[in-house]
Amino acid sequence: MASSSTSSSKKLAAIISRPARPEVQRTVPELLKWLLAHGYQVIVDPETAKYSNGHEEVPRPQMSSRALDLVVVLGGDGTLLSAVRATAAIDVPLLGVNLGSLGFLTDVPLSSLYSMLDSIAHGSAAVEHRSLLQCDLLRGDEILGSYTVFNDAVVNKTALARLNHYHLFVDKMFVSSYRADGMIVATPTGSTAYSLSAGGPVLMPTVNAFVITPVAPHALTHRPLVVPDSAVVEILLRGEEVAYLSLDGQPGLDLRDGDRVRCHRSEHRVSLFHTDTDFFHVLRTKLKWGER
Repeated sequence: MASSSTSSSKKLAAIISRPARPEVQRTVPELLKWLLAHGYQVIVDPETAKYSNGHEEVPRPQMSSRALDLVVVLGGDGTLLSAVRATAAIDVPLLGVNLGSLGFLTDVPLSSLYSMLDSIAHGSAAVEHRSLLQCDLLRGDEILGSYTVFNDAVVNKTALARLNHYHLFVDKMFVSSYRADGMIVATPTGSTAYSLSAGGPVLMPTVNAFVITPVAPHALTHRPLVVPDSAVVEILLRGEEVAYLSLDGQPGLDLRDGDRVRCHRSEHRVSLFHTDTDFFHVLRTKLKWGER
């Protein structure tokens, strides 16, 4: 958590909101009152600014330049993913408040917002630490981009393209060649996203591992693979078909034959405040598992 440079400095909080939700308009004014009453200065993203009565507006990509102590996210899992991408570099804890149904990431209902904030103020709020991926896109010896990923990195073909060839390496050891629609490298958090729909296992969020899941592989013997999060995972693209690299479901980056995607555990991590709702309750609720 970022700390103030002097004892007289106020703490700094940010509010990030999902746009076009009526709950945001109703919630932000009271939330601002609570934060100001508890010694916070507050910045807001553009989606929140229209309800914030003149508080400083900061675009999400610029929030990591500020010494934040707390980020309150009003929305759902997608909004929280956006907040994580914006603030991962400064390791600030996030309070994800779900404005709809229970989320995998945002397990705090709006009705529990102020009880959670009171727990945070008293230092008694439960915090869960989640791992992040650092993914590099390499073309030859050149790194074209480096990205922080909370859920997954996906190398995938277009809808009309034929199967691509992927060579998988773990810690520079060759694993196998895959003919498949795509390959997924997911964090434990991301194991319940695209990887799950592609047949991958569910990992508890605190497991120190990543899961590598082929998407619709040609060979039925190619199964998902769980590796320790200390490993370096590399996917080499082979083939003339068009492919894309998508990170946390964002629009894809064009790939060429010979491009490599290299993923390893980030030096940063995500800290999420959460209620006493356990992970298996979330699974039963979201995946409609049977109750006992």
